[in-house]
Amino acid sequence: MRIQSQIIQQFNEQEHGLHHKKWNALQTSVADHQALETIIAKLSAMQIAIPSWALGTGGTRFGRFAGGGEPRSLEEKLEDIGLLHALNANSGAVSLHIPWDIPENYETIKTLATELNIVFDAVNSNTFQDQKQQQQSYKFGSLAHSEQKVRQQAVQHNIEVIEHGEALGSKSITVWLADGSNFPGQQNFRKAFERTLDSLQQIYAQLPDDWRLFVEYKPYEPNFYSTVIQDWGSSLLLSSKLGSKAYSLVDLGHHLPNSNIEQIVSRLMMENKLGGFHFNDSKYGDDDLTVGSIKPYQLYLIFLELAEGIDTNDFAWMIDASHNVKDPLEDLLQSVEAILIAYAQALLVDRKALESARDANDVALCQEIIQDAYRTDVRPLLAEARLRNKAALHPLKLFRKLKVREQLIASRGKETVATGL
Repeated sequence: MRIQSQIIQQFNEQEHGLHHKKWNALQTSVADHQALETIIAKLSAMQIAIPSWALGTGGTRFGRFAGGGEPRSLEEKLEDIGLLHALNANSGAVSLHIPWDIPENYETIKTLATELNIVFDAVNSNTFQDQKQQQQSYKFGSLAHSEQKVRQQAVQHNIEVIEHGEALGSKSITVWLADGSNFPGQQNFRKAFERTLDSLQQIYAQLPDDWRLFVEYKPYEPNFYSTVIQDWGSSLLLSSKLGSKAYSLVDLGHHLPNSNIEQIVSRLMMENKLGGFHFNDSKYGDDDLTVGSIKPYQLYLIFLELAEGIDTNDFAWMIDASHNVKDPLEDLLQSVEAILIAYAQALLVDRKALESARDANDVALCQEIIQDAYRTDVRPLLAEARLRNKAALHPLKLFRKLKVREQLIASRGKETVATGL
């Protein structure tokens, strides 16, 4: 399904009166109008990748409740991402997960992506589960496995993922490992880490010159006693040992409760080893909830660190959430909105005033400065950016008005199940 530009234009004309009032009110409250124009330009440039597995209903080990109209092929997944991008102008990238979404015809897929104004972001390998006809099992690990033949299979898989990405125009690969142990004594920590480094070095050696490798980390799950790459320090250590094309990747859900993620981001930026993000939210652990639904202030504080002169093209941005009880497309629209809100709020901060207050150790004023920006309703700013980019003033509202899910069910069926988690 594709949304025609005239439909979006007609919707915007109907909504423009109220938007104009809100946009004027925001301009009145922010004295520096040029700052607003700069923020609009930065928001317009930011493209947040949609993972190919997230366009269907997610689930847990207890169950999965399909919502109907799910994409049955990679082509239909791209169509859904194109639909999101038409609505918000900030979803113009896809992050493929292999082997779930291997193109049958690269040129056909590239042509379709071009038609939809979509580029290919990081490709993702999968050695955390066994696939059909796979010779060696990953039950006890992959890149860190004690047996060389298992490690070699996992290395070869990652190399094949790079080859798929090259054929599509991607420039990076994300490696996340489930490797670890469930019981004390099960695994030699040092040897497991050394084997992982050796495996990653083999993968790194096959990277094209203009590619990057992202090393993701996670403290627990599916192994609950130890994880080989359990924290940002381990990821930084590996990426530093690998070389200049290796970076750490931060998944917001991959931290223990109350971790200071914004400080981790600052440290990785300081070492020029921050590669990108997987955005989601959590209450207890790796809950994979809608971005900004639980800890919006934490998200803002992360962007407060990122907004210090960053170029949005320097990092890989991807949503990594599961949609067990929501329409996945609605959830993705909400997640992109939350990311842009946090980014816009962070860009509103008076940096000179904040640094002056910090130097003077004026703790109360520091809080006032950052909370003043956080409490600013920047949604009219986002809407104005979308309006200028010929996207919908209110993407979710138009999505529902057009009954998109109902149309997808009518064309694809009620029982379709997308590949992925």
